[in-house]
Amino acid sequence: MSDNSKANRLVEKPVDVLRSIGPKRSSALNKIGIFTIEDLFYYFPRRYLDRSSLLPISKLRDGMEVTVVGKIVNMGVKRGRRNRFMAILSDDSGGLLTCIWFSQFAYWQKIFKIGEWLAVSGKIKRFGGYQMTHPEFDRLGEDAEGKQVNTGKIIPLYPSSDSLTKVNLDSRGFRRLLQELVYQYKSNLPEVIPEHIRKNQHLMNINDAIENIHFPKSFEHLQHAQRRFKFDELFFMELLVAFRKKKFSPETGGISFEHVGEKTEKLYNNLPFDLTNAQKRVLKEIRSDMKSSRPMNRLLQGDVGSGKTIVALVTMLIAVENGYQTALMAPTEILAEQHFLTIHSMLEELGVRVLLLVGAQAKRERSKILELIANGETDIVIGTHALIQEHVQFHNLGLVVIDEQHRFGVLQRAELRGKGVNPDVLVMTATPIPRTLSMTVYGDLDVSILNELPKGRKPIMTHWRKENRRSKVYQYIRDEIKKGAQAYIVFPLVEESEKLDLKAATDSYEKMKDGFFKDFKMGLLHGRMKSDEKEAVMKLFKSGELDILVSTTVIEVGVDVPNATIMVIEHAERFGLSQLHQLRGRVGRGIKQSICILITTENPSGESKKRMQTMTDTNDGFKIAEVDLELRGPGEFFGTKQHGLPEMKIANIVQDWKLLQAAREEAFELVNDDPQLLKAEEIGTRHYFIKNYRDKYDLAWVG
Repeated sequence: MSDNSKANRLVEKPVDVLRSIGPKRSSALNKIGIFTIEDLFYYFPRRYLDRSSLLPISKLRDGMEVTVVGKIVNMGVKRGRRNRFMAILSDDSGGLLTCIWFSQFAYWQKIFKIGEWLAVSGKIKRFGGYQMTHPEFDRLGEDAEGKQVNTGKIIPLYPSSDSLTKVNLDSRGFRRLLQELVYQYKSNLPEVIPEHIRKNQHLMNINDAIENIHFPKSFEHLQHAQRRFKFDELFFMELLVAFRKKKFSPETGGISFEHVGEKTEKLYNNLPFDLTNAQKRVLKEIRSDMKSSRPMNRLLQGDVGSGKTIVALVTMLIAVENGYQTALMAPTEILAEQHFLTIHSMLEELGVRVLLLVGAQAKRERSKILELIANGETDIVIGTHALIQEHVQFHNLGLVVIDEQHRFGVLQRAELRGKGVNPDVLVMTATPIPRTLSMTVYGDLDVSILNELPKGRKPIMTHWRKENRRSKVYQYIRDEIKKGAQAYIVFPLVEESEKLDLKAATDSYEKMKDGFFKDFKMGLLHGRMKSDEKEAVMKLFKSGELDILVSTTVIEVGVDVPNATIMVIEHAERFGLSQLHQLRGRVGRGIKQSICILITTENPSGESKKRMQTMTDTNDGFKIAEVDLELRGPGEFFGTKQHGLPEMKIANIVQDWKLLQAAREEAFELVNDDPQLLKAEEIGTRHYFIKNYRDKYDLAWVG
């Protein structure tokens, strides 16, 4: 047995083989995902305390944001107009700092002890003496000034919780546990990055890195250790992408859609507008994919209004004229309905059979639709998650189109694809994806970008106004409508407060209809309305019979009214950046100048201000996406968990983009050179990948 294999077997043992971990501790660790010795090694500190640069209490000043280490010399509940728990800290400088909490008195009384040392962080206020209210804190123990694990220049501070603290696994408990583990077992941790890659990238070896991530000798050593583990995370993620690209190889048997038929030519030639050069380029790329016997696996990225729908429509028509069925899956019933109305109206005269399948349909209607799909008596099926249910059987599914694809999970996409035999796949998104994230999430897809708006379109002008100027905004709308314009007024609607939001939107509509806009024709649109009601309202608005459409976010995607040149978004601080950008894209559809006005509360949060400022500064969806990614982080921005991607513990796709590129190059080169990872120096890499990424790899091809 090789040294690497022995090491693997040891670190894969359960944590309770360690003498300091009994059943209670083992159970608490299991609850946070720590099952093996290796898991414990990878439980990294959340931050570090630099004892050499801490400020003595005597040097504190009002308004400072600081971290202070001191010993509790007195504590207790002080009664008064507002009861509070107080812990008074002292240090060698002779100063005193009072830490105050206004709730959970019994809890603080229980967990703190006089004589123990705390590291507290927060803002200093001068009120008789120096105070810190509800500080962040770490308990360093009574021996914090002795020659124990808590001394030295850099102290690791670990994530903890009430249940962990109950078994003495607060930050101090983890330091003791990790110290034993690191110094006794670090040499048993197997190397997972091949030596030639470590040399290329100037990476620490695994043993030195694990020691310095937990107990750094200096901040320079800590940076090297962090860089090593960031690289590891990014490397294995890119290895996953490289393997799935390799798996989806030209040898995989797909459908060759050989000819473009009369219906496609007729649709193309009769369009009431000229396609942009970007649309023509993308259609050529898709046509080339469809001719090939290799299944198409293409991402179509296009900013709001760039014309993705017509590209998808031509693609679907090619599949239909080659004798195959097409499925288009959208994330919401509203979007599916809008796609159905658009596609049905454009293809009806060509004799193409288009059906809608959504959850809200009556049982009898649904049964009839399922029968038509199974018998091949329909060409295009548009729907939601309803398409992937077990009883939905296609006659011969040849093309799958997935819209707003980031809102579907890996399994959902796999299930739809599984309804055919290696069908072509076109995934579309109107959410511009920053290159760093696109490289990671879609590294195995061929990417087409629609980066051009139709001719004659003018950039939308965006203004931000506080609610005290709402009447002026509404007066502006009145003036513009008199000149022939139409306007949207959009209200937020979120799941958690849907009933309240809907009532607010409906009440506002009634007030406006009877008040400020009583001279104008108004319509109301929201998700609770029946399909035919929504369709009727939209037809009235499109035909110009309504001046103002008051709506919830159902108009976020897919509505196209060239004469609507004004978009007012109420309570704009409640919308995310990408949603604001999508909504704004409902105007600017014609040659007239369009305006978007964001109305917020008087004092929105700092993050909300940044969103509003970004919207007023730029119309570039990719720039907006970069800011959105920066504000929300990769996981929330893109729901990366549902994409079968590994979770990042230490790396950040945005901040560490240079390291990501380096990791990507090394991973792709390794897979090209040794697709099975069978070389001696790659055995550790192979073992680690199979153990930690196998389940994600099995799903990966449906990315």
